[in-house]
Amino acid sequence: MASNAVRAQVAAKWQESFNRLNRGEPGISGLLAFSEAWTLATEFLRPRDLSDPTPRKQYDLNQVRVAFGVIGECRRLPVMMEVFLEDMRKSQHLITREVDAYMALYESNSDPESIRSLVYRLVEWYDAWKPTTDLGSTIISAYTLAFQTHLFSVLPPSFARGIKALVSATLQRIICQSQDPQDRVLWQAFDTLNLIDRYESLIASIGYEIIESHVMETCAGEWTEPMLGTLRAWMVDNIVPWMLHPFARGATNADEAKTMMQGVGSRFDFHMHKTLCSLRTHEMFNIIVDFPESAGALQDLKECLARVDQRADLVHALRRAIDKRLLHPGADTKVILGQYVSTIKCLRIIDPPGVLLFKVADPIRRYLRDRPDTIRCIVASLVGDGKSEDSLVDENEPIQPLQQPEMENYSDPDWNPEPIDAGPDFRASKSSDIISTIVSIYDTKDLFVKELQVLLAQRLLAVKDGNIDDERRNVEILKIRFGEAALQVCEVMLRDMTDSRRIDQHVQSQNASSMHPTIISRNFWPALGSGDIVMPGQFQILQEQYAKEFSVFKPDKVLRWLPHLGRVHLQLELEDRTLEADVPPLEAAFIELFSEKDIWTVDELVLRVGSINKSAAVKALATWVDMHVLKEDSEGVFRLLSVAEGPTPESRPQVHKPAEEEAGELPPVMSVQQQQAEQMKMYWKFIEGMLTNLGSLPLDRIQTMLKFAPGYDRTVEQLGSFMEAARREGLVNVKDGVWRLGK
Repeated sequence: MASNAVRAQVAAKWQESFNRLNRGEPGISGLLAFSEAWTLATEFLRPRDLSDPTPRKQYDLNQVRVAFGVIGECRRLPVMMEVFLEDMRKSQHLITREVDAYMALYESNSDPESIRSLVYRLVEWYDAWKPTTDLGSTIISAYTLAFQTHLFSVLPPSFARGIKALVSATLQRIICQSQDPQDRVLWQAFDTLNLIDRYESLIASIGYEIIESHVMETCAGEWTEPMLGTLRAWMVDNIVPWMLHPFARGATNADEAKTMMQGVGSRFDFHMHKTLCSLRTHEMFNIIVDFPESAGALQDLKECLARVDQRADLVHALRRAIDKRLLHPGADTKVILGQYVSTIKCLRIIDPPGVLLFKVADPIRRYLRDRPDTIRCIVASLVGDGKSEDSLVDENEPIQPLQQPEMENYSDPDWNPEPIDAGPDFRASKSSDIISTIVSIYDTKDLFVKELQVLLAQRLLAVKDGNIDDERRNVEILKIRFGEAALQVCEVMLRDMTDSRRIDQHVQSQNASSMHPTIISRNFWPALGSGDIVMPGQFQILQEQYAKEFSVFKPDKVLRWLPHLGRVHLQLELEDRTLEADVPPLEAAFIELFSEKDIWTVDELVLRVGSINKSAAVKALATWVDMHVLKEDSEGVFRLLSVAEGPTPESRPQVHKPAEEEAGELPPVMSVQQQQAEQMKMYWKFIEGMLTNLGSLPLDRIQTMLKFAPGYDRTVEQLGSFMEAARREGLVNVKDGVWRLGK
């Protein structure tokens, strides 16, 4: 029963297939017609060798269409397509042969035109084997996929290099405004073979490289004007026309092309910003040095950072450059401060909230805090000191009080959260005052006030004509910044200068004298250095006479002379000549002693003048030797030359000190560091007692106990510096942070 059912089913299927192929024709006439149509169609589709010189058989396209129609009616087109694809696979060696030949030529001459010829030849093969459109898009798609699959499998790696060179040439021609009409044909061939989609990233990389090269060539070292506008115009004129071929193929209008290129255009624009940002990041240190002439580059960098997230790269690059080129012992403190001010101004342009400045400035601030002359350089700039034209103070910047850090007011309607890349220690600052930022290097402004007092004392004591208007103006400006209470001592110093001139005028009116001393209040002026010179002869008489007249005018006050300060103008009358000299008091005291006798030894002079070291005495005597007033007959023995002697081979050459150098010397007022060192010596007995009674102590414990000492106001860092100095002198030892007395 089962075999009969199977035979019946097979017979039914056979009859159905026969009827479909015979198409209801009488006998087998329909089947014969189908056989003829199949033969014609398969012969028409069979791939041919383009290198075969035999002419191709000509077919009547109408008959071919009828044959395809017959096969379609019989629903045998899929089978015919399988036969065609099998025939094509058998002929693929022909394409492989062509590819090998052209690629061998390219690899021998590296000429991208060989790749162009290969592409055109492959298009010929594709068109020659391509089925007619009458078969439908499905069959054509299957053919295209099979053709491209084989093609991509036989292309060697060097083909990508050739494609890159060929496509790069098309972009270069657009930039040079020498377009080749064949470029459009080339892009169409690429599209036919689907090479654009396969090598899309490679084609895009050409655009990236050209953009990067153009940015480096046109923008490197050009900081005066912003360059982004110029770069965008160049992109529109050169990159966009080139993008139309690979990325907007098939567009029918401008809007459609714009939509198709939006993605790749955005990537090109991003790469242009990224390249410029990387370039400016690399040049940032030099841009800061060249500020404000480099303001254009800062505007570009600000806009690039808004598009490209390279803020961390900028911080790291700038910190490396600063550490390598600025923060080293060879750099002058004034240079470091000037660069720090420029860094503040530049980074505020790039990042107004101040996050970048906070991250970059930290090593500069720590380095300046450790330099001993930082405060003096800052104060000198504030009062207009220094010979250089560079100043930390911008004349156009309004003078305003120092701004202290404030707690955030969250109820402020203008309050904004901290930037996302701000660290945990960052505090937003609304201050734009450069001086406030610089002063904040230190925890207190008292150090600046003390250094200001020292510098003001030096400048006031150096005044010769009594004009202190510049110093008074500086003090008034600084009172705005630091407050009047902090500068009360400076007011007293200015008042002393005015009173000193008035007192001198009164004394001169009572008893005219060639001495014009500056009288100051001992308790309000910084320590003026130590000196125990005893002025001999007529100088001592002048001092006594002046002191007598002063005591009459001010009976409740007593003068204490500081003869090591000041200048003495002398007129020396020798036998054959008269000399004038403006010298320090020690030189004047020595030459006065030579009026008593002509020959003195250094030891005798030191004994008469007072407790001065021998080197200072020899230096003072050398001044007169250089002026040929004295002569050193033997070591330590000097003789007065009443009659000038000609130079001898043994005599030292005359060295004249420049007048401007003498005028620029400031009186020896003790610096803040020297004053602090002297004051710390007062507390050594306390420290010595602690370590004697309590044994070894850590620095924090010593600091805590010293706070009970009268007037102690040092920080633990200052105490650490003092203890380190004591260790170098062998007074104490330290191990694992614990201090003990030295043996």
